[in-house]
Order: sequence, then C-alpha cells, then structure tokens
Amino acid sequence: MGASKQPRRAAEREYRGGIGVEGKRAAHGPRHGERDVTAFRSSLQAAIPALRRYARALTRDAETADDLVQDTLVRALRSEHLFHDGNVRSWLYTILTNLNRNRLRTLARRPALSPIEEGDAVAMSGPEAGGRDIARALAMLVEDQRTALLLVVLEGLSYREVAEVQGVPIGTVMSRLARARTQLKAYLDGERPPLRRVK
Repeated sequence: MGASKQPRRAAEREYRGGIGVEGKRAAHGPRHGERDVTAFRSSLQAAIPALRRYARALTRDAETADDLVQDTLVRALRSEHLFHDGNVRSWLYTILTNLNRNRLRTLARRPALSPIEEGDAVAMSGPEAGGRDIARALAMLVEDQRTALLLVVLEGLSYREVAEVQGVPIGTVMSRLARARTQLKAYLDGERPPLRRVK
C-alpha cells in the first residue's frame, strides 16, 4: 500500500510544483506570446473533484480512481502545449477515459477472476442491495456505453461534449445512451437479459 502511494505523491508534487512555478511567473506578468498558463492550471485544480467522482464511478475502486486522476493531471501538464483553448474539462475527461480504456485492455490480457454469481446477493435487502444492483448493472454494460451514461448522468456533460470525449458522432452517443438505459432498466426490473457486446 505504501509503495503504491509513492508514485501518486510524486505526481502530486509535479502537479503542485508546476502550479507554483507558473504562479511565480504570473506575479511578473505573462511573457510575450505565452498563453495564460496560470488560468489553465487553475482550471485543472478546479476539475479535480469532478474527475475523482467520475473515475470512482468508472472503476468502482477508490485507490484505482485516485491513481487515474493523478495520471490524468500529469498527462495534462505534460501535454499542456497541445491544448489550444476549448473546454478544459472535456479534455481532461478524454484523457481519463483513454487512460481507463488502456487499463482495461491491460487487465483483459490477464487471467479472468471468477464472476459474481446471481445467487450471491439473494440474501441482501434494503438500500445496500439497491446500490449493489445498480453497481452490477453498470458493470455489465459495454465500457463505451457506461462511460457515455456516467458523463451525461453523473457529470452533466452535453451530448456534444460526450461525443468529443469519446471521439464519435453525436448520433453514436445517443445510441449508446439509449442501449445503456434500456439494459439498466431491464436489469433492475429483474429481467436480467443477456447483454450484447454492442458499442
């Protein structure tokens, strides 16, 4: 556990250190031809709570989510020169989504664990059972459908912003959302249909 936190702390130092350097530079005024990097990095800092919320919903694991957020911030700082205006928040969601997709591809190459069987939760009841049902239903969605649904429902992004994050047309986003909502409703209604691997 301690070893896993060291890279995260190093990432935090790099992130905060970067802000500190630019903060000192800003005190003397921006150099000729430079973008307002202080405003850019303030936007990064302001986006951290939303990024953490989104990452935890995607991964369903707090530690993995925090690692994803830190990696996203570091990637954003290192690629700062590639960002030219636009929506910083959508750009950060794109980075985090791509990092999570790469993480899932790596996990897919490892031996699969035994899936949770349907009977495992028979004895559960109350709000906890409802939360588990939603988590199970989300976990059964195709990754692109789950990502689109979380960005719209949890993060409040528009269809156009989700399309930019996922790099697809708006029509594809709408199709993914429709399938995700249909499958979630069917699962929560107890139908438990076999979910097709459709993007």
